[in-house]
Amino acid sequence: MSSNFPLNKSQLDNLIKDFPTPFYLYDEKAIRENMRKFTKAFSIFPKFVEHYAVKACPNPYILKILAEEGCGTDCSSLPELMLSEISDIKGDLVLFTSNETPAAEYKYAYERGNLINLDDITHIDYLKKHLGKLPEKICFRYNPGKDKQGCNSIIGKPEEAKYGLTREQIIQAYKICKDEGVKHFGLHTMVASNELNPDFFVDTAKLVFELAVEIKEKSGVRIEFVDLGGGLGIPYKPDQVAVDYDYVAKGIRAEYDRVLVPAGLDPMEIHWECGRPITGPYGWLITTAIHEKHTYKEYIGTDSCMADLMRPGMYGAYHEVTVSGKENAAKDHTYDVVGSLCENCDKFAVDRKLPKIDIGDHIIIHDAGAHGRAMGFNYNGKLRCGEILMREDGSFKEIRRRETIDDLFATLDLDGVKNFK
Repeated sequence: MSSNFPLNKSQLDNLIKDFPTPFYLYDEKAIRENMRKFTKAFSIFPKFVEHYAVKACPNPYILKILAEEGCGTDCSSLPELMLSEISDIKGDLVLFTSNETPAAEYKYAYERGNLINLDDITHIDYLKKHLGKLPEKICFRYNPGKDKQGCNSIIGKPEEAKYGLTREQIIQAYKICKDEGVKHFGLHTMVASNELNPDFFVDTAKLVFELAVEIKEKSGVRIEFVDLGGGLGIPYKPDQVAVDYDYVAKGIRAEYDRVLVPAGLDPMEIHWECGRPITGPYGWLITTAIHEKHTYKEYIGTDSCMADLMRPGMYGAYHEVTVSGKENAAKDHTYDVVGSLCENCDKFAVDRKLPKIDIGDHIIIHDAGAHGRAMGFNYNGKLRCGEILMREDGSFKEIRRRETIDDLFATLDLDGVKNFK
């Protein structure tokens, strides 16, 4: 577990009187402090920009908090671009890293001066066709294929990923864009997800820096910024260790000085597009035990389900589970903690050692501040829960209400179906 829950039992009980479970709770103060720590670590570069991955927690209140801490955003869809604009994140602070993208979405980003990160060499002509010209500033996503080893199972082997250009393609792409009059260039890669080995990111930077030098030599294009993607993991399990931001930054700086400075590519901006390490540890799914079941195993049923947090069911991902008021009690019971979805993978925890759980106990699912509520769905007609922000002064604000039946049925023609034959 990478962070402690900020409320004791009495405080949580009082909150639940106003906001019944299930809901997500985010800690504004902790998010701000963490973002400042991240920024400080990478301030050793000439310029540093964090484009927060909107997909991790697409709520404009969270985005505005991060904007106040100097963040931009990384987007992959039109609604994410719109959320950025609503949150006062504009221009090239918005990185549009999309693949197989409809023309209208590229046009929206272009008209607002957002930074477009292309995923394939064929997208150069696609942009010209639909925009009439290329942007003055453009970026390409590099897929290192077998040149990058040790990637974890979530993102898979680079050579089997649908993302990015090959080495040969990307050099050719920069040549084409230079001839078309593009003035400013960036280089991007993303080859990790939830990675805890800090040396992995230093090695990735080395690979990308060396490619930037090769691009300069073979195309005459000077890369002005490198986006190292995201992928920094968080310690979901109690025995895991958080990534040391300072260690990663200093390791990358050493490669910067070794590779880029002698090649005349200093100064170069360093960009990230992390989501999980920024907000992940500072969001929790709060749910209540409403059933118990004693068959071949011991089950605790909650008023939440996989529709609110799908990572355990989809990936077999681990999230620490605690019981409010029983944090120090003996973990002398073994439970599967489950929801009501009609799928057997609807389990928040399997064979988990926990204190005895009684009906009405409030269960806290940790490290859910990224890729939690964002990945929710309505299968089985489940209604997704809301989101609560704990402000720096200790007050609480509902920043997303829970869904209603009316929300679920809003796209159906219920009047028309009555006369349907």
